[in-house]
Amino acid sequence: MRTTLLAAALALSPSLALAQAVPANGEVTKIDAAQSKITLKHGPIKNLDMDSMTMVFRVGDPAMLKPLKPGDLVVFEAERVNGQITVTKIRKK
Repeated sequence: MRTTLLAAALALSPSLALAQAVPANGEVTKIDAAQSKITLKHGPIKNLDMDSMTMVFRVGDPAMLKPLKPGDLVVFEAERVNGQITVTKIRKK
């Protein structure tokens, strides 16, 4: 019974729904591998309530930057990690 109630409470919690990353589209404009940062011109990022813009992101894993170059179209996920907006997944379109 407790498990069922807990599952129902988690499913209805709006704060948890917002925490889940949602894929966004973008274009790589700059890569700073030494600082583990990427600049993306991106569409809306719904889970962060962010409009389209160009901005610099930290990346969760610097290895994600290796296959990318400026001009690449990408699909990515970004989340708040330790208070900073961080790309947690990224792949070329």
